[in-house]
Amino acid sequence: MSSGRHKGYNVYKGLQKPLVFKNFKGRFIYWAMGSAMGGFASALLVSVVFNFMAGFITLIAVSMSGLLYTNFRQKKGLHAKTKSVGVYIIPSRLSRRQ
Repeated sequence: MSSGRHKGYNVYKGLQKPLVFKNFKGRFIYWAMGSAMGGFASALLVSVVFNFMAGFITLIAVSMSGLLYTNFRQKKGLHAKTKSVGVYIIPSRLSRRQ
């Protein structure tokens, strides 16, 4: 009856990869979006208080600095890791019973 071959379904292999949008990956997409929205909000506030040109400069400064910071953090990795330098000797807390 059965020829011994397992009939299966195609599996999408990219499911374990992080979501990528405009070179931002995973949670850094939200960081980039927050930087852009923060730039717009601060530009709106500055343009209401001062003038349009000051608001535009604020938009560029806040958005670009936030996006550059996000890109810098993304290059360090998805998780914040402590990078220790040196040799560490950990004493054994187990003793042999004789």
